[in-house]
Amino acid sequence: MRFFGHGSIRSGSDSGSGAIRHHGRWENSLLVALATLSGFVAPVSAQTDGASEYQIKAAYLYNFAKSAEWPEKNLPGGAPLLIGIVGGDEEFVDTMKKTVSGKTAGTHPVTVKRAESDQEIGLCHLVFFRASTGHKRTESAIVVLPNSSILSVGEDSFFLRQGGMINLVLKHGMVRFEVNRASLDRAGIRLGAALLALANSEDGAPNASVAESDTSAPGAGGESRRLKVGSPPEYPEIAKRMSIKGVAQVEASVRRDGTVKDVKIIGGHPVLADALAKTVMGWQYEPAAKESQVVVRFVFDQ
Repeated sequence: MRFFGHGSIRSGSDSGSGAIRHHGRWENSLLVALATLSGFVAPVSAQTDGASEYQIKAAYLYNFAKSAEWPEKNLPGGAPLLIGIVGGDEEFVDTMKKTVSGKTAGTHPVTVKRAESDQEIGLCHLVFFRASTGHKRTESAIVVLPNSSILSVGEDSFFLRQGGMINLVLKHGMVRFEVNRASLDRAGIRLGAALLALANSEDGAPNASVAESDTSAPGAGGESRRLKVGSPPEYPEIAKRMSIKGVAQVEASVRRDGTVKDVKIIGGHPVLADALAKTVMGWQYEPAAKESQVVVRFVFDQ
């Protein structure tokens, strides 16, 4: 199963600076917008007139790290989350370090290091294989990753075929990502439902294959309702001007056909919670035998 998402740029560090565009509102900072994901929804609307391809990819990597859930034994609560970079130049490593400087993924402080040997790769939680790594070296490393619960990310058209989990590719001036769900499942790593729901097909329409994913949110009576179509809430202008940030949480009543019947605000600043509630009303879940309640949590962070 593959899911696709994208953002457009004019060019990257290898070919000059440019801008990124995602479907939705224009924001001032890609690195901020992509870094706000916290377990459920990843706001990706952004404008970065000075953002390079390296900055965009670094922001995506941080976004993936915040969305992913590792087995407790591989990433205990509070433990550092290590992102390893295999191959490529030092400029990208420096860009990645600047992107995550002082940041966390949940309760985990995020660190970045270059990882070349199998031993160094084995110490990481997320590994980004630069295209210059080469197919043979990448494939030999990927073979053992599922047993280590390491999230593998690449930037080569063959990466998913080799067993990689997420692939970043530059097509028609756009950085796109695709996900190999089977590889993630084998490693016991889960990506947030909303990250997959945000994935888009090449024509910009919601990707219908999201409905076939195993990602879900808890429903009443221990059920689960898989998110089929959903977009993140926009950051309210008044909240940005007043520097209002934090967690908003709502409970959605989902009909049997998957449409949202109503949304009840559970917590969070009223302005933020209202924005989340209005967005969730437009979400679509997979059909089920009966109505259910789904709790949605979103972190607004400028």
